[in-house]
Amino acid sequence: MPTNIKMTDIKTQEERSLNMAKIRSKNTKPEVWLRGQLFRRGYRYRKNAGSITGHPDIWLRKYDTAVFVNGCFWHRHSGCKYAYMPKSRVEFWADKFSQNMERDGRVKEELEKQGIRILIVWECTIKKMCRSIENETEIMGMIECFLNSDKRYLEL
Repeated sequence: MPTNIKMTDIKTQEERSLNMAKIRSKNTKPEVWLRGQLFRRGYRYRKNAGSITGHPDIWLRKYDTAVFVNGCFWHRHSGCKYAYMPKSRVEFWADKFSQNMERDGRVKEELEKQGIRILIVWECTIKKMCRSIENETEIMGMIECFLNSDKRYLEL
């Protein structure tokens, strides 16, 4: 099959625009699920703390930790099947993803300068946790170990 064939989107530009507009940046299902897990384990937090650089999804003041629940697609989780490149408007998406990754890097650097600990939980990790109680227990255990350690950064 020739590689120069351009795949067309099955949706019109207006339909695709409506779909993309429905994607939320706050209170996503993975974020809400993780907050529930933390709350059940006795952790208290602030949502989308505006006073903290990067407005983390979850701010654990007691642990001086910013938690980001990153979507694999939007934040380009390396090697993840959910971090695919759309087939149309490739240049637009490449630029969009590059800007997202640059912003994530700047936020991480600034938080590190401020001495704030960082926990990044990827969307695919949340999906894995939802598949079995064993996965949930293992990953929540890793999160709790991080929170009670001197480590400054953890990405799951």
